[in-house]
Amino acid sequence: MEFGVHLPHLGHNTGREPLIKFAQEAERLGIHSGWVSDHVCLPAEFNSKYPYSDDGSFPGSELAWLDAIGTLLFIAGCTENLRLGFTVLILPYRPPVVTAKQLATLDILSNGRLILGVGVGWNREEAEVLGMPWDNRGARSDEQLQIFNTLFTEDEPSFEGTYYSFPKVDFEPKPIQKPVPIWVGGHSRAAFRRTAQYGHAFHAAFQPLDVVADEWSKVKAECESIGRDPKELELSLRVFLDPAEKMESYKSVGGSESQMVETIGKIQEIGASHILLDPVASGGIHGRLEALQNFMTNVAPQVH
Repeated sequence: MEFGVHLPHLGHNTGREPLIKFAQEAERLGIHSGWVSDHVCLPAEFNSKYPYSDDGSFPGSELAWLDAIGTLLFIAGCTENLRLGFTVLILPYRPPVVTAKQLATLDILSNGRLILGVGVGWNREEAEVLGMPWDNRGARSDEQLQIFNTLFTEDEPSFEGTYYSFPKVDFEPKPIQKPVPIWVGGHSRAAFRRTAQYGHAFHAAFQPLDVVADEWSKVKAECESIGRDPKELELSLRVFLDPAEKMESYKSVGGSESQMVETIGKIQEIGASHILLDPVASGGIHGRLEALQNFMTNVAPQVH
């Protein structure tokens, strides 16, 4: 089992020094990967419903958010081994060619540590603020992934699609990784198809294990429908790291050390090989880092 951690790039006390300290300590502890979420400019009021809360409310509306791509570029410069992932990058928020250049730059400057977690988003109003179209965002996102592949692999890339097109261009340098790993988030049939067609992992989040297991079986069925071996894919699950049991238990690895080990065992049973921990603890960034230290010292060694 590999463990990732959500980096503290959002909140009232985030900044340069806390990010450096957190990321470097995570790397020292043997954490596999550091992850960031993606919001740019949340409207003060919106009607869109967040899909991972029971009432549709979004818990991060009033928080400060550092830019996702910029944050990982910064973390690339102060770490050496930590993989760098998005949970997830909202493809419809950005034009694809510019995004491809930023991602290639990140992979090069990190010496091949990028994990491209992608999703189609849920906040229509935020996309409107950014001046980006929301209609057919799933199909647009699929075209963006096709564009990334074209730019990352072809000597004289060009593209002609329904939503995006460009003539032959020079696009250098290419990413170090061939291919850049794509981890697809979402909970719809379109997301399952996207994972089968373009992904290297399915990246689930904050859902009961029986739901994740059902989604994972649907991803594998989509693979089989296009003749792809499901064994080529990994399953990743994002959960809260919650020693004090403040959050819903089905969204968390929480409680005592033995409870955490038991929960991780159940996550392994459904086929997951990666867990993204989102620490919840009193004391701000220091408290979250202490929770991570305790986990990696006392819980992770018991996981086989």
